[in-house]
Order: sequence, then C-alpha cells, then structure tokens
Amino acid sequence: MKEYKMRRGEHLDDRVPDLKANIESYFGTVTGTEEHNGHELYVVEDPDNAVFDRILAGAAEYSGKKDKLAVHFEERPAEEVIAAGEADAAEEAVSLKNEFLLEATGRDAKSRRESLKREVEDDAPDY
Repeated sequence: MKEYKMRRGEHLDDRVPDLKANIESYFGTVTGTEEHNGHELYVVEDPDNAVFDRILAGAAEYSGKKDKLAVHFEERPAEEVIAAGEADAAEEAVSLKNEFLLEATGRDAKSRRESLKREVEDDAPDY
C-alpha cells in the first residue's frame, strides 16, 4: 500500500470531490470497501484493464494532518501479460495509474518519486 501526498496547500477532497466515481472512471466498477491500516478503501475486484487483478484506493485520513491518497494495485506478472499478448494493456495500465495519481494529487511521476526519495532519506537511521 502506498500513500501519496497532495501538492502544498491542496487537499484530496478539493481535488477529487467524488473519489469513488473517479476510481470507477479509471479502473472499473467499485465492488465494495475494505479496511486497510484503519482506512476504509474502495475495492475494484474486476478492473477493466487486464493487467490489474484487483485495486484498493481511497483516502487515508489522519487527525490533525492532511489526507493522503492510499492505493494498492495488484497486478498480474509481466511475463503472463506479455505471453497473453496484452502488451497494449500493460502500456495502458501505466498511463491509467499515472493519470489517476496526477489528477488526485496534482503531482506528476517525477514529483512523486522525489517525494518518496525524501521520505526514505528522512527515515534513514543516523549512525
């Protein structure tokens, strides 16, 4: 499960007022919800794109802090996707993930990578 921050000064519910509808527009019908780490997340059991087996997504809410977007993409192994001749679906899956995360967080892939890198550096033990 990964959690993504919004851009400075922005909030998830301002960027995506109807998160469930947004998830459905990118990945397919939400079939229910599931609790993960204390957060109620939407579940897409049968995503439209053949690369995905299952998707969990929703708001990770913290008291006194801004919400984050929590997402977990369960994907089929790359070898299986390629063997099934679904390379186009793999390309589309990458685009769908990046577009969804950009719309929800306002941060592109490069900005998200840099942010994750900083978090890892901040969490590194001091020797």
